[in-house]
Amino acid sequence: MRPAIRHALPLLALCAATVAGAQSMKPGLWEMQSSMQQGNAGQQNAMAQMRQQMDSMPPAQRKQMEAMLAKQGMSLAGDGMRMKTCITPEMAARYDVPPQREEGGCTTRAQPRVGNTVRFSYQCANPPSQGEGAVTWSGSDAYSMRVETTTTVRGKAEKSTVESSGRWLAADCGSVKPLAAMAGQRK
Repeated sequence: MRPAIRHALPLLALCAATVAGAQSMKPGLWEMQSSMQQGNAGQQNAMAQMRQQMDSMPPAQRKQMEAMLAKQGMSLAGDGMRMKTCITPEMAARYDVPPQREEGGCTTRAQPRVGNTVRFSYQCANPPSQGEGAVTWSGSDAYSMRVETTTTVRGKAEKSTVESSGRWLAADCGSVKPLAAMAGQRK
């Protein structure tokens, strides 16, 4: 897997976990969409090449790749990823502040909520990274978020920005499972 993608997936999971904590949210099925912009031109090119490779796959191979992503509740969407996840009533009840992500040795600090926005910062040991962001809620069933991160990769600092949004779809999650990064928090 390309380094940009390998480092992006934990960041997207952290963002999803942070969003879950920003405010009381409705339990049920959520759709979350994220796109990442790299400050490094080489990383941007790598992401564009990966998308081009996906687009040029034979239909059967592309279908297989899409099925693999779908099993994890994910799909490619424009310049990012889209995923569906289940927020259980227990998860919704216990996420009253941005949760600590244990993998990667991450700590998260939230500032007091101002209106419908919560600002936060975080720092992780593995991969070495730090960032800050803000989540703005539209009630308990939709949000938008922007996170700016600096990650150290092979001794060099790389900046990225993740913009995401989420919306509540239904009270019943059907066959969609909770995102592991969120379900394992604060047991």
